[in-house]
Amino acid sequence: MVSRRSFLKTMALTSAGLAVGAGEMLNAKSYRQVLGSNKKVNIAFVGIGHRGEQVIQDFAKTEMINVVALCDVDLGARHTQKALGMFPKAKQFKDFRQMFDKAGKEFDAVVICTPDHSHFPISMLAIANNKHVYVEKPMARTFHEAELMMQAARKHPNIVTQVGNQGHSEANYFQFKTWVEAGIIKDVTAVTAHMNNSRRWHKWDTNIYKLPEQEAIPNGLDWMTWLSAVPYHEYNKKYHHGEWRCWYDFGMGALGDWGAHILDTVHEFLELGLPYEVTMLKENGHNDYFFPYSSTILFRFPQRKGMPPVDITWYDGLDNLPPIPAGYGVSGLDPNIPPTNQGDMPQSKLNPGKIIYTKDLTFKGGTHGSTLSIIPEERAKAMASSLPEIPKSPSNHFENFLLACNGVEKTRSPFEIHGTLSQVFSLGVIAQRMNTQLFFDPRTKQITNNEFANAMLAGMPPRKEWEEFYKL
Repeated sequence: MVSRRSFLKTMALTSAGLAVGAGEMLNAKSYRQVLGSNKKVNIAFVGIGHRGEQVIQDFAKTEMINVVALCDVDLGARHTQKALGMFPKAKQFKDFRQMFDKAGKEFDAVVICTPDHSHFPISMLAIANNKHVYVEKPMARTFHEAELMMQAARKHPNIVTQVGNQGHSEANYFQFKTWVEAGIIKDVTAVTAHMNNSRRWHKWDTNIYKLPEQEAIPNGLDWMTWLSAVPYHEYNKKYHHGEWRCWYDFGMGALGDWGAHILDTVHEFLELGLPYEVTMLKENGHNDYFFPYSSTILFRFPQRKGMPPVDITWYDGLDNLPPIPAGYGVSGLDPNIPPTNQGDMPQSKLNPGKIIYTKDLTFKGGTHGSTLSIIPEERAKAMASSLPEIPKSPSNHFENFLLACNGVEKTRSPFEIHGTLSQVFSLGVIAQRMNTQLFFDPRTKQITNNEFANAMLAGMPPRKEWEEFYKL
């Protein structure tokens, strides 16, 4: 039971935190104890199978939500049953547009766990209806979509947004921020980012010359709504159940899937912004339809605020390991990687992560919330006593979003912060797709050396009846 004294003390701390804009003086646990069920966030979930089911469970663990609606284009299929069983009183929809029309007045926030290509229209409709938005990464599939989402968020400053790179609320976020502020991480000149585990979603023939043949649409699947604004494709199982990740028309490949978990803190706290050059250094299996089996991409960022230029080199693919510096040590399996609906990934010679090079120090890190280590070990031991204390996170990523919806915290990965990183990935995908070097002007946000690539910033025009989502 919460005493009157503890209630008043906690509320005073909350008021103080909000007054200075900090919003992190009251953690999620004490918030629940003080305010109880009366301040639960009324929420709707769009995309409730596979990864969506995992996200729903993570939100449910907070004990801070009231689930009003569940929406999925394959509603009733086997992969949606668990979520439906968890919340039998929630209203059910196949089309998110009908969900807003019929139940929009009953929820305050939307959680989006659909394929990458449909993140944009659902997010835009939510913001237009004054709903808070949590969307899985990558935030958007095209450069232009991310730009419009950032503009919409700025136009509606009272709307809370959060992108689902969960490590942005874990130890790596607070360590990186603290080490930058303390001058431990400074003068970064190069970063190696790598994802060399199995691509896990296809082993198809890269000599492909046309899209897959039409197959019968499974009973109950609303294929037209699944396609969203993307130009019409005939149904094929190679697009469904996570397979969409590998197609240029629907997903963002390994870069979009993993980049947000590996490069998020590097991009934010080094204030990298947009690159001036993106170059394909290597591709294995280039074709016009799906992502290559492996690729090496160089992103070059300019000097900014007294910090030197930074080159980020991205490596993906089983046969495409990056160079490893002396003293790197063992690449342990990262405990911060959440389980996937595709099953456990086979361990490779090098687990997903990053190597950060500065003028004086070298750091190695994993993915998601894993912390950095100074290498070699001898240097780390010599510096151990001088390293600053790392604050603990007051809330995980899901709690952070819900607390922000109730005005207690600010989200750590809002559209305004994550959107630019999403655009970096979009530029990388264009370079992959065209297998070329791109020069980009961060001020005008245009590709200057390739008209076709520049047109791809916006992607294909939306299908009829979906144009409205592209109008602010």
